[in-house]
Amino acid sequence: KRPDWQPQLQHEGSSFLTRLQLTSSLEEIFCLVVPVQCPGCGEVLRGGRLQEAPVSLPSPFSNGHKSSCCLLVAPAHDNINREFGGTSDLHTGISNTAGIVYNYTQDGVRRDERGWECCVSIPLVGPDMFHLLAQWDQYLDRFSEGSMWDPVWHKFQEDDHNCFSFCLGFINGVLAAEGRGPLSRDAFTLSFIVPRMKRVSQFMTLYQHIQSHQHYIVDRQDVVSGH
Repeated sequence: KRPDWQPQLQHEGSSFLTRLQLTSSLEEIFCLVVPVQCPGCGEVLRGGRLQEAPVSLPSPFSNGHKSSCCLLVAPAHDNINREFGGTSDLHTGISNTAGIVYNYTQDGVRRDERGWECCVSIPLVGPDMFHLLAQWDQYLDRFSEGSMWDPVWHKFQEDDHNCFSFCLGFINGVLAAEGRGPLSRDAFTLSFIVPRMKRVSQFMTLYQHIQSHQHYIVDRQDVVSGH
């Protein structure tokens, strides 16, 4: 029996933040470069103890053109600062097995070979879904050529016929082909997009603080409790 298909959650992109945990204190230190001395207590960081070795934090961003069969979220073209904030305009697309990103715009469906190098990637196909991987590009081409996405027949609407409508429509089409029920916009957003975007927000807040102050110190008890 072949496995049932549903959007997958997998690992994310490269890392560039470092976390230090000192055995001599109840603090964790986040930084871009490991300091010579602890910014909290002044202790020299010699890295002699394994438990104090720096740990890299994975970035929530990845190169969409190297992320096959994914839903991708990136800043919209008119998002001048390329921000992922809660009030920023975002754009979504679906990558094929070669990393070409299909995305719906006012001019119809684009097939981008570049421009999605920094985005949030949500894998849609598990590594064991061989039957679906073999048909993914065919499904995506066929769906993209539908009249729903032809600007001659249907105009792009910011609220209810947009890039996310295209992506969710494709995902539900694949679900139907696999004999599964559709996902509502709210269900998909809450289950797959909101958790990723919350992590992006937390990561960027931490990164921007470190850029301005060189480090960020947090009580380890707060980390354990999730604060």
